[in-house]
Amino acid sequence: MTPAEFQHRIMEWFDRHGRTTLPWQFNKTPYRVWISEIMLQQTQVATVIPYYERFMERFPSVQALAEAEVDEVLHLWTGLGYYTRARNLHRAAQILVNDWQGEFPSTVEEVVTLPGVGRSTAGAILSISRGTWAPILDGNVKRVLSRYAAIEGWPGQSAVEKELWELAERLTPEARVGEYTQAMMDMGATLCTRSKPMCLLCPLEDSCEAHQQHREAEFPGKKPRKALPEKTRHLLILKDEQGRVLLEQRPPTGIWGGLWSFPEALNRSELDDMAQSRGGKASSKITLEPRQHTFSHFHLQMIPVIYDLADSGEVMEVSGQLWYNLRQPEEVGLAAPVKRLLLELDATLVMT
Repeated sequence: MTPAEFQHRIMEWFDRHGRTTLPWQFNKTPYRVWISEIMLQQTQVATVIPYYERFMERFPSVQALAEAEVDEVLHLWTGLGYYTRARNLHRAAQILVNDWQGEFPSTVEEVVTLPGVGRSTAGAILSISRGTWAPILDGNVKRVLSRYAAIEGWPGQSAVEKELWELAERLTPEARVGEYTQAMMDMGATLCTRSKPMCLLCPLEDSCEAHQQHREAEFPGKKPRKALPEKTRHLLILKDEQGRVLLEQRPPTGIWGGLWSFPEALNRSELDDMAQSRGGKASSKITLEPRQHTFSHFHLQMIPVIYDLADSGEVMEVSGQLWYNLRQPEEVGLAAPVKRLLLELDATLVMT
């Protein structure tokens, strides 16, 4: 099949079945498309929509995002995961305002200098919002092209990725490039899905190499699996007489960077020392059921332990610490497991 025939079939399918009413498909400015593309990284459309709408209501422009406190940005991101995306958005907005007068750069080479933006994301932003010719290669498109050309190997390998980029470049049209970009993403999201692809509805069915070979499930190649290590952390839940609990802000980089969480200890002895240093009563401690959270590179077992604050006087707040009111919660960035635990505490702790 020639590139022209490939493009024709994709666009004909998109005109009949493509998604055209998603929130970011209206008023397609580079800013609005950028926010959607970052949110959609490793996150499904249905999950993203309410977050996107709340985010755009609060930050309707790059200037509004740049001027916001990072805590507020993280708060609106709570539950979406991969919080580095939110921190990068905030930093990039400030760069756009300070260095680009609030305007998006016009080339892929310039856009990829922004934090958190790679070649595919830059191509999607420019092609969808401005009609710039720029191929993309996100996860959905990798799957479509890997199957279409039966490209062997895991796309994370440089040689495989290079082959996929070359194919993406050959197939990307000059005309209607923004709609073609959306069409390819829609193909991967709705037809050429990871499991149970709907090949009989696919406009490429008769020319897809993987389908002809009955090997759809083998493409794209899988990443070599490694057993994830396990880590255990004891969480200090220090409660004062008003029912507030102590949170501390995590370092700006690393797991849950910049978010608010419970102080952590490696073991129970270290936790007791930590609690005592912050005024907790060891005699009051209550250990809750452990819970597990899986990151991309390890399993984390969290063991929450509640301590009462010994001093009944006024609790002082210091930099990097927050006495979090469970009944009137502050709007701060929280990792999803921390937010769930706070909701559980609100339902179970006896308020005095």
